[in-house]
Amino acid sequence: MPHDGHDHSDLPAGTPQDGWKHSGVRVIPGDQLDANTAQTPGMNRQAAINLARVGAQKIWAGTVHIHANAKTGAHHHGPLESVIYVLKGRARMRWGEHLEFTAEAGPGDFIYVPPYVPHQEINASTDETLECVLVRSDNEAVVVNLDIEPVEKPENVPWVDPIHKAPGA
Repeated sequence: MPHDGHDHSDLPAGTPQDGWKHSGVRVIPGDQLDANTAQTPGMNRQAAINLARVGAQKIWAGTVHIHANAKTGAHHHGPLESVIYVLKGRARMRWGEHLEFTAEAGPGDFIYVPPYVPHQEINASTDETLECVLVRSDNEAVVVNLDIEPVEKPENVPWVDPIHKAPGA
Protein backbone atom coordinates (compact mmCIF):
# COMPACT_ATOMS: atom_id res chain seq x y z
CA MET A 1 0.00 0.00 0.00
CA PRO A 2 1.22 3.51 -0.74
CA HIS A 3 2.12 5.65 2.23
CA ASP A 4 0.20 8.77 1.29
CA GLY A 5 -1.90 9.07 4.44
CA HIS A 6 -5.01 7.52 2.84
CA ASP A 7 -6.59 4.13 3.49
CA HIS A 8 -6.85 2.37 0.12
CA SER A 9 -8.49 -0.84 1.40
CA ASP A 10 -11.95 0.28 0.28
CA LEU A 11 -11.06 0.95 -3.39
CA PRO A 12 -13.49 -0.56 -5.93
CA ALA A 13 -12.19 -3.51 -7.97
CA GLY A 14 -10.03 -2.36 -10.87
CA THR A 15 -9.03 0.88 -9.15
CA PRO A 16 -5.25 1.38 -9.12
CA GLN A 17 -3.46 1.55 -5.78
CA ASP A 18 -3.02 5.32 -6.10
CA GLY A 19 -6.80 5.74 -6.27
CA TRP A 20 -6.40 7.35 -9.73
CA LYS A 21 -4.27 10.21 -8.34
CA HIS A 22 -1.40 9.76 -10.83
CA SER A 23 -2.97 7.18 -13.15
CA GLY A 24 -6.20 9.10 -13.76
CA VAL A 25 -6.78 12.36 -15.64
CA ARG A 26 -3.67 14.02 -17.10
CA VAL A 27 -3.26 17.62 -18.20
CA ILE A 28 -0.56 18.18 -20.82
CA PRO A 29 0.39 21.87 -21.07
CA GLY A 30 0.35 23.20 -24.62
CA ASP A 31 3.94 24.39 -24.34
CA GLN A 32 5.16 20.89 -23.39
CA LEU A 33 4.22 18.90 -26.51
CA ASP A 34 6.68 16.40 -27.97
CA ALA A 35 8.06 16.93 -31.49
CA ASN A 36 9.78 13.52 -31.34
CA THR A 37 7.03 11.89 -33.44
CA ALA A 38 6.64 10.77 -37.05
CA GLN A 39 6.99 13.75 -39.39
CA THR A 40 6.04 14.57 -42.96
CA PRO A 41 7.96 17.22 -44.91
CA GLY A 42 6.20 20.60 -44.81
CA MET A 43 4.47 20.24 -41.44
CA ASN A 44 5.36 20.21 -37.77
CA ARG A 45 3.58 17.52 -35.73
CA GLN A 46 3.76 17.51 -31.93
CA ALA A 47 2.37 14.77 -29.70
CA ALA A 48 0.30 15.55 -26.63
CA ILE A 49 -1.33 12.18 -25.97
CA ASN A 50 0.27 8.83 -26.88
CA LEU A 51 1.51 5.61 -25.29
CA ALA A 52 4.90 6.99 -24.27
CA ARG A 53 3.60 10.22 -22.72
CA VAL A 54 0.46 9.12 -20.86
CA GLY A 55 0.00 5.40 -21.48
CA ALA A 56 -2.78 5.91 -24.07
CA GLN A 57 -3.92 2.55 -25.46
CA LYS A 58 -6.18 3.46 -28.39
CA ILE A 59 -5.57 7.08 -29.43
CA TRP A 60 -2.85 9.54 -30.42
CA ALA A 61 -3.48 13.29 -30.22
CA GLY A 62 -1.39 16.34 -30.92
CA THR A 63 -1.04 19.47 -33.00
CA VAL A 64 -0.06 20.21 -36.57
CA HIS A 65 1.29 23.52 -37.89
CA ILE A 66 1.82 24.27 -41.57
CA HIS A 67 3.50 27.55 -42.53
CA ALA A 68 1.74 30.09 -44.74
CA ASN A 69 1.67 29.08 -48.41
CA ALA A 70 3.25 25.69 -47.60
CA LYS A 71 2.14 22.11 -48.22
CA THR A 72 3.07 18.67 -46.97
CA GLY A 73 4.38 15.78 -48.95
CA ALA A 74 1.85 13.10 -49.94
CA HIS A 75 1.39 10.47 -47.23
CA HIS A 76 -1.06 8.12 -45.53
CA HIS A 77 -1.43 6.72 -42.03
CA GLY A 78 -1.72 2.99 -42.67
CA PRO A 79 -4.68 1.37 -40.90
CA LEU A 80 -5.33 4.42 -38.69
CA GLU A 81 -8.29 6.78 -38.89
CA SER A 82 -7.46 10.48 -38.45
CA VAL A 83 -9.52 13.47 -37.38
CA ILE A 84 -8.20 16.99 -37.96
CA TYR A 85 -9.84 19.98 -36.25
CA VAL A 86 -8.91 23.35 -37.75
CA LEU A 87 -8.13 25.97 -35.10
CA LYS A 88 -6.75 28.77 -37.26
CA GLY A 89 -6.18 29.33 -40.96
CA ARG A 90 -7.49 27.62 -44.08
CA ALA A 91 -6.76 23.95 -44.82
CA ARG A 92 -6.90 22.57 -48.35
CA MET A 93 -6.86 18.79 -48.49
CA ARG A 94 -5.91 16.85 -51.61
CA TRP A 95 -6.39 13.09 -51.74
CA GLY A 96 -6.57 10.10 -54.04
CA GLU A 97 -4.04 7.93 -55.86
CA HIS A 98 -2.90 11.06 -57.78
CA LEU A 99 -4.18 13.66 -55.29
CA GLU A 100 -6.97 14.26 -57.80
CA PHE A 101 -9.63 15.37 -55.27
CA THR A 102 -9.72 18.51 -53.13
CA ALA A 103 -11.77 20.17 -50.39
CA GLU A 104 -11.18 23.06 -47.97
CA ALA A 105 -11.84 23.56 -44.27
CA GLY A 106 -11.63 26.57 -41.97
CA PRO A 107 -11.67 27.31 -38.24
CA GLY A 108 -14.16 25.09 -36.41
CA ASP A 109 -14.30 22.50 -39.20
CA PHE A 110 -13.45 18.82 -38.76
CA ILE A 111 -11.70 16.71 -41.42
CA TYR A 112 -11.88 12.91 -41.42
CA VAL A 113 -9.18 10.86 -43.17
CA PRO A 114 -9.92 7.11 -43.52
CA PRO A 115 -7.19 4.44 -43.35
CA TYR A 116 -4.69 4.18 -46.24
CA VAL A 117 -6.00 7.26 -48.12
CA PRO A 118 -3.11 9.04 -49.87
CA HIS A 119 -3.44 12.73 -48.96
CA GLN A 120 -1.69 16.06 -48.71
CA GLU A 121 -2.42 19.02 -46.43
CA ILE A 122 -2.01 22.46 -47.94
CA ASN A 123 -2.10 25.80 -46.17
CA ALA A 124 -4.46 27.75 -48.46
CA SER A 125 -3.47 31.04 -46.80
CA THR A 126 -0.52 33.03 -48.10
CA ASP A 127 0.03 34.90 -44.82
CA GLU A 128 -1.36 32.87 -41.88
CA THR A 129 -0.06 29.69 -40.25
CA LEU A 130 -2.50 26.77 -40.42
CA GLU A 131 -2.99 25.40 -36.89
CA CYS A 132 -4.85 22.15 -36.28
CA VAL A 133 -5.50 19.55 -33.60
CA LEU A 134 -4.99 15.98 -34.79
CA VAL A 135 -6.38 12.74 -33.30
CA ARG A 136 -5.59 9.23 -34.56
CA SER A 137 -7.11 5.86 -33.75
CA ASP A 138 -3.98 4.24 -32.28
CA ASN A 139 -1.39 5.17 -29.65
CA GLU A 140 1.49 5.61 -32.09
CA ALA A 141 1.68 7.92 -35.10
CA VAL A 142 1.92 5.80 -38.25
CA VAL A 143 3.08 7.87 -41.23
CA VAL A 144 3.91 6.46 -44.66
CA ASN A 145 5.38 9.19 -46.88
CA LEU A 146 4.58 8.65 -50.58
CA ASP A 147 6.14 9.64 -53.89
CA ILE A 148 3.05 10.65 -55.90
CA GLU A 149 2.83 12.61 -59.14
CA PRO A 150 -0.17 14.89 -58.52
CA VAL A 151 -2.70 15.76 -61.22
CA GLU A 152 -2.59 19.38 -62.44
CA LYS A 153 -6.16 20.37 -61.55
CA PRO A 154 -7.80 18.38 -58.76
CA GLU A 155 -11.57 17.85 -58.74
CA ASN A 156 -13.40 19.75 -55.98
CA VAL A 157 -15.51 17.39 -53.85
CA PRO A 158 -18.35 18.99 -51.83
CA TRP A 159 -19.23 17.36 -48.52
CA VAL A 160 -22.22 15.08 -48.95
CA ASP A 161 -23.75 12.49 -46.65
CA PRO A 162 -27.22 10.91 -46.41
CA ILE A 163 -28.51 14.00 -44.56
CA HIS A 164 -26.63 16.83 -46.34
CA LYS A 165 -27.01 16.96 -50.11
CA ALA A 166 -24.61 18.63 -52.54
CA PRO A 167 -25.54 22.21 -53.51
CA GLY A 168 -28.00 22.13 -56.40
CA ALA A 169 -28.80 18.42 -55.91
